[in-house]
Amino acid sequence: MPTVSFTDNLQRHVSCPPIEVRGATVRAALDAAFDAYPTLRGYVLEDDGSVRRHITVWVAGEPVADRRGLTDSVNENDEVYVMQALSGG
Repeated sequence: MPTVSFTDNLQRHVSCPPIEVRGATVRAALDAAFDAYPTLRGYVLEDDGSVRRHITVWVAGEPVADRRGLTDSVNENDEVYVMQALSGG
């Protein structure tokens, strides 16, 4: 099963250790993780379900292409990694 992992910055707000989930797309994998950690959804996604501006999502070391629909494929042994993007000057 794919694993969804969150950076320490997000874990600082919500306890969310890496979790194995079912899902063939980023949306399905994240929804499964949010079922386990419901408070985390608001930190990661906008109300319309798209990824928040300062969050990045990676699958198997590659950034997701579809930040709105999260339709990128997730394979059985992939890691979906969610992190806060750094910004500022």
